[in-house]
Amino acid sequence: MKLYRTSYGPYAEHEGNFYRISLFSWDALVTHQDLHGYLLFEVKKRERAVDISSAKILAPIASQEVWAAGVTYYRSRSARMEESKSVGGGDFYDRVYSAERPELFFKATASRVVGTGENVRIRRDSKWNVPEPELTLLINNRGQIIGHTVGNDMSSRDIEGENPLYLPQAKVYQGSCALGPGVLISPEPLPSSTPIRIEIVRNSAIAFSGATTLAELKRAPTSLVEYLFRDNTFPFGTFLMTGTGVVPPDTFTLAGGDRIRITIDPIGTLENAVA
Repeated sequence: MKLYRTSYGPYAEHEGNFYRISLFSWDALVTHQDLHGYLLFEVKKRERAVDISSAKILAPIASQEVWAAGVTYYRSRSARMEESKSVGGGDFYDRVYSAERPELFFKATASRVVGTGENVRIRRDSKWNVPEPELTLLINNRGQIIGHTVGNDMSSRDIEGENPLYLPQAKVYQGSCALGPGVLISPEPLPSSTPIRIEIVRNSAIAFSGATTLAELKRAPTSLVEYLFRDNTFPFGTFLMTGTGVVPPDTFTLAGGDRIRITIDPIGTLENAVA
């Protein structure tokens, strides 16, 4: 079951068909006591599916925040060590990778998030920028993982590499986060074999492609959520990006006009152009 936020309101997708949902508020859906059961009930009571091809798919977020976990894949650890070694941060990320406590940081408010088909941005004061494809958890206000979506954690590697304390500037800015296209609502976690694929197209040619699987994720999603909810409350729920296992080579940087496609089956494909 997938849940979409659209210009017509929320819709559920079940077995390839779309159904209108009675509960119009996205925040009320995220905080529902049994969202998966509610969506099944809504689908079963509808006599027929509807066509939403003319609706705009919006980012699946309202009053939620977006948080992120860092250095959760070995590839990410290696990239962070390489970018920061000249300023003495070489083994800093190795210690983060091995520590019991994960790296968690604030990523975006809803106003900084774009949906599929919209533009992500690169900072004007940065010269080395990459997308980070990430499985993103939707967590309700009770700390329960209720869904999964595709996330793009845009990052300015030169700013972060200059000094690890510059992380917020490298990560948090307008258009720095993309989520979508919808949220896979399921009481079951995704299998470790789930692939995460990224493709960057420039001038109609593939400039970079890569893939990983959730088997490479070092930390369990439930553990990341437990740390996030320590001494923190999220009245409308929250999103948590779980880190990236695909990083372009150090010679690569995004350019305006690039198209980024991130696919996580069975969630779907998040596609954004770079402004």
